[in-house]
Amino acid sequence: MTVNRIGLVVHGGRAEAVAAAGVVREWCAEHAVGCADIDVWQEGARHSAREEVDSAGDPDLIVTLGGDGTFLRGARLAAENDALVLGVDLGRVGFLTEVPASGVRSALDAVRSERINVESRMLLTMRASCRLQVPAQMEALLKYGRGPMLPPPRVRGECETGGEWGVALNVTALNDVVVEKLARDRQVSVAVYLAGRLLASYSADALLVATPTGSTAYSFAAGGPVVSPRAEGLVFTPVAPHMVFNRSVVAAPDEPIALRILDRSGEAAVSIDGQLRGVLNPGDWIGVYAAPRRLKAVRLGPMDFYGRLRERMNLTDAPAALADGTAAPLWPVTTPRPGDLAHLALPPAPEDGRRLS
Repeated sequence: MTVNRIGLVVHGGRAEAVAAAGVVREWCAEHAVGCADIDVWQEGARHSAREEVDSAGDPDLIVTLGGDGTFLRGARLAAENDALVLGVDLGRVGFLTEVPASGVRSALDAVRSERINVESRMLLTMRASCRLQVPAQMEALLKYGRGPMLPPPRVRGECETGGEWGVALNVTALNDVVVEKLARDRQVSVAVYLAGRLLASYSADALLVATPTGSTAYSFAAGGPVVSPRAEGLVFTPVAPHMVFNRSVVAAPDEPIALRILDRSGEAAVSIDGQLRGVLNPGDWIGVYAAPRRLKAVRLGPMDFYGRLRERMNLTDAPAALADGTAAPLWPVTTPRPGDLAHLALPPAPEDGRRLS
């Protein structure tokens, strides 16, 4: 595909990320491709995704250099501009990133010659009973270990009034939307609605709605299920609820999940992909649902999600399972499947490497 301009999102605190950014700039200079650094927190301020991609000259490919957190920032920008996003893995977990730092140049060559897959990932968006705002007294708390905060999401102008419920916010989440307590000694009390029907009222540390992509992030840490990123659905997970029912619920993509702060609850923070974006008071609510747009992630081949899950989560086999036999064989997804598993519908190996889809 034709790449006219690349936007770089770099984890400036890692020397290897800064070095890899230099490789990207060299490649761009060699191929007459524009290149701009974005989302760099200049002068201690964060900007909206629209402001950031506009200042970068509307890139058609976002390259992130860091870990999954850096990729999430790049995904926010790519979704705003309907651009491709390529993640270079320089983090510790690496569920979202695609290539190692040593493969940056070959990855860019593959994009240019259309030897890639474009993986479509589900995103979340929101409506709310009011505009999200962050109280001024909270900024000092945010600066401790979190860096300059993003601005509250703006209202979508074309949806500010009309017959639809709530206020439509111009925001997308690749991982999750989280409602969490602000006071350490007080939980939030939240009524949870699925597809317009009350599921239950929760008292908990937090409640979150995740995409299949985000199922291996905060939701997983809270005991939620692992969901294939190719699946469609909204994963609701309570965090430390004071009730017997503490299970996750997976809703269909067309079943919005609404969270209403109850009268006797304290204030609740709303975080989107790990970034605090507003505070809700008793009586306020948000609705989380599948976004109409999708993230377009660059893949250099079929994604071995379950192999990555085994590796990243350091999964080990149960001793009892191996006591009377040998370990189950492992094989790459790009090789022919074993004969005894030939009946399974495994992902097909790409023809001659990779293709644009």
